[in-house]
Amino acid sequence: MADGYARATGRPGVVLVTSGPGATNTVTGILTAHMDSVPIIVLTGQTITSMLGKDAFQEADIVGITMPIVKHSYLVKNTNDIPRVIKEAWHICQTGRPGPVLIDLPKDITSAPFTGDTLDPKMDIPGYKELPKPDKHDVLKMAEMFKGSKKPLLLVGHGAVIARAGDAIKKLAEKLNAPVTNTLLAKGEFPETHPLSLGMLGMHGTAYANKAIIHCDLILSIGSRWDDRINGNNLEFCVNAKKLHIDADFSEINKIVKPDAWVVADARETVEELIKHATPLDTKEWLAELAFYRKEFPLKYKNDRGLTAQYVIDTCYKVTDGRAIVTTDVGQHQMWAAQFYLSGRGDHWISSGGAGTMGFGFPAAIGAQFGRPKNLVVAIVGDGGFQMTLHELSTMFIHKLPVKVLIIDNKYLGMVRQWQELFFENRLSGVDLEGNPDFVKLAEAYGIKGFHINHADHCQDVMKQAMEYPGPCVIHAEVIKEGNVYPMVPAGKSAFHMIIEKPTEKMEKPTGST
Repeated sequence: MADGYARATGRPGVVLVTSGPGATNTVTGILTAHMDSVPIIVLTGQTITSMLGKDAFQEADIVGITMPIVKHSYLVKNTNDIPRVIKEAWHICQTGRPGPVLIDLPKDITSAPFTGDTLDPKMDIPGYKELPKPDKHDVLKMAEMFKGSKKPLLLVGHGAVIARAGDAIKKLAEKLNAPVTNTLLAKGEFPETHPLSLGMLGMHGTAYANKAIIHCDLILSIGSRWDDRINGNNLEFCVNAKKLHIDADFSEINKIVKPDAWVVADARETVEELIKHATPLDTKEWLAELAFYRKEFPLKYKNDRGLTAQYVIDTCYKVTDGRAIVTTDVGQHQMWAAQFYLSGRGDHWISSGGAGTMGFGFPAAIGAQFGRPKNLVVAIVGDGGFQMTLHELSTMFIHKLPVKVLIIDNKYLGMVRQWQELFFENRLSGVDLEGNPDFVKLAEAYGIKGFHINHADHCQDVMKQAMEYPGPCVIHAEVIKEGNVYPMVPAGKSAFHMIIEKPTEKMEKPTGST
């Protein structure tokens, strides 16, 4: 919830939990925020200081447990330090490359009287460096590399969303007349309905975005870390292209891709400076080539075998005019939502990327609705992931939050099933969810309105009723069981090996994880 709040508002989300299991239950959420650079502060209870290290009741070394997945952490041992620690945590979590900060608070410290001089002390973080301004020499070098490019491509990553760089990127793309693709987490920072947008690239990106990756002669990554879901095989990634990289974190430079030029600075400030020195490019033939790929390999689906998840999500997009803040769980429905629910704002798309956390979408929607009470918030979730956090229906009911929960129910852990079908001779294991509950009755048991969709003929009408319903509701969409997400680039492969449609022969087992 704190994560969803932070992504929707740009302000840090705050978590308060008890000691022991309360603290350890935050680990997955902290990892999720860490992997996606989300500013949250986690306040954990702790046993009294005299009992630290003695296996006291509900003692957990949460600082040690979370050390690899936080931006910074504190174990407070003096009550008078609390104001400074909170101020520093607030600053650290949201500056530079954002991330989670944990503050462990022993009970005797929070119970003791405060005897300090001020509640607004000076911060004491001498080792913490602020993000530098764009180096003009580096920007000029990057601008020079654009000259002569016939097939440029802008790659927008989540760092651009964090920096609120969308307007600047739009100006740069239009000045260069260069096409734009985006990572999963950057959906909407460059409007996906813009003529220059190719949509998402990568493992389940559009075919034309992946074709652009193959054929471009220059690629500029703006806040993307070239991760394995867009770059499955570095040796075959943008093989004929100059590679340029803008990132707030120096450790991302040359970590996966060796760039020909780079700038370590805020993405918005860097792009604004780059615009001053960039010159228009002749991309007429390049855009015509990409238009051919778009026509030849469109995103598509058929309803001839029954109601498809793609149709349900596409209908949701049309009924809401694409204006909703959309959160998702992880899996097939996430990829279909990325493909068919086009976004025009980076803070309107909230999804777990790096960690791939099932159960994320629904509570993230609750946090987003708290932060943006006047916006329509839709949680698009899978039947598997939703059941990991469905108890938060009570939270939604208590606070009368008008979140719309769209459950894509295919009675499977669909993405795992898809991999087992394609790469493991359809040996299905641990993916069958035939024991799913009646989600409408489940919602009603929590006092929440339920809607049911099981046929394309009434999908639009029911979706419209649900979206216009003034309170919280659950939409249970029963879709065909064995639909697969295409296009697909197998793990460990490059875009050269993209599968457009279901293959007719046995496929090689992929490398990497699901």
